[in-house]
Amino acid sequence: MARETWATRLGFILAAVGSAVGLGNIWRFPWQTAENGGSAFLIVYLAIVLLVGVPGLLAEFVIGRRSNKSPVGALRDLSGSKTWGAVGVFSVVTGITLLSFYSVVGGWILRYLLESGVSLVGSNPAYFANPGQYFGGVSAGVDAALYHLLFLGLTALIVFAGVRKGIEFGTKIMMPAVVVLLVGLAAWAATQPNAAAGYSFFLRFDPSVLSENFFAILGPAAGQALFTLSLGAGTMITYASYLDEDRSLPFDGSAIAVLNTSVGVLTGLVVFPLLFSQGINPAETGTGPGALFVGLAGAFSQLPAGTLIATAFFAVVTLAALSSSISMLEIPVAFLVDEYEIERRNAVIGMGVLIAITGSICAFRPDIFGFVAGTLVNALLTAGLAAFLLFVGWVMGRDAIDEFTSGVGSFGESLATPWLFAVGVILPLFLVFTLLSQFGVDAAIGFWKTVGIAAVASVAAFFGLRNANSVI
Repeated sequence: MARETWATRLGFILAAVGSAVGLGNIWRFPWQTAENGGSAFLIVYLAIVLLVGVPGLLAEFVIGRRSNKSPVGALRDLSGSKTWGAVGVFSVVTGITLLSFYSVVGGWILRYLLESGVSLVGSNPAYFANPGQYFGGVSAGVDAALYHLLFLGLTALIVFAGVRKGIEFGTKIMMPAVVVLLVGLAAWAATQPNAAAGYSFFLRFDPSVLSENFFAILGPAAGQALFTLSLGAGTMITYASYLDEDRSLPFDGSAIAVLNTSVGVLTGLVVFPLLFSQGINPAETGTGPGALFVGLAGAFSQLPAGTLIATAFFAVVTLAALSSSISMLEIPVAFLVDEYEIERRNAVIGMGVLIAITGSICAFRPDIFGFVAGTLVNALLTAGLAAFLLFVGWVMGRDAIDEFTSGVGSFGESLATPWLFAVGVILPLFLVFTLLSQFGVDAAIGFWKTVGIAAVASVAAFFGLRNANSVI
């Protein structure tokens, strides 16, 4: 079965940016920022994107382009080990887990978009009257499950069309539209009263907040950085596997990270001025998964032409959500196509049915949804990326250097060895430490003991995988 490839370099970059620019930027980013100190969270998040995210992104690109396989086949074939292939299956599970909660949130957004759009020619949207009560009534239960299925169906249609005609074509339209609409909304938000307070909350750096809460911020910031860059689930391995020519991976990876982070910051320049313009301080009011819907819906209801603004905003979020959800569904679909030569149509249907079930469970059970969208996803992505980095650093080795330097100039070649050391030693240690911090280990036993446990765990994980199969 002939394997598909990207038609153009721009198509690959936009598809990868589309995977990264999604609800992680527009839904999860404001929520996480509000709950973790505003600008203090932003500083830690940006540092992790630069120091961990970009090298990690390049590591996944190297695996994907070197193998031309989805994560399972890539790790198995590049190592010659069925054990590493089993680690690749972890990515398939992560992709299914991600889309199980993501499509529920996508359903919420689709509902708000349709409600806003219909109200353009009638009365105000129903959620204007009492945003909190409205969201509480539609965020779980039958309605949430039905809209989850509708959003999942739209995602499946795009993936069903294939890499070029579906994913690449769709993201070439969606990504420019997202940026244009966000820029317009940000410019308009700047004209609202008290917008300066929103900018201050988001951008004014307070060292005391960071120093007093650094470790409390570290875990959520790391989880957000990995989530928004689509790292740790094998998405970027899968997308890079469709590359069919030598390109500068460092250039592509840097471009994707910059574009993705810019959209996240741009979203903050829309959300926080709007909230503060209506006297809503997200650090003092209720936050969490419903913050975007409750807080912004309340702001829209008080604004001139609020229904029109709401429609434009939720159109942005819907496009961004779809551009990411298609990448999540592509992970298990590519696995079935590559490993079992199942036709794309049947793979999409099979995975769609499975995620329809798991997503419906999240739609009916808010407690399960909260656990999956927060703790579980953060842990899966952190552990997944740590495994990929150990693989690149200690299994691929020289092959990783060759792939990294393919298509780059002399400056890029000079970065290859430091990059390999970072992904093989420093970053896995950081990620394991972050994973332990998310479960409160550092608070219980102290910083340096946690660092020691992280170092031992990193070494043990690598040698355990190495010794599990003598072929490695």
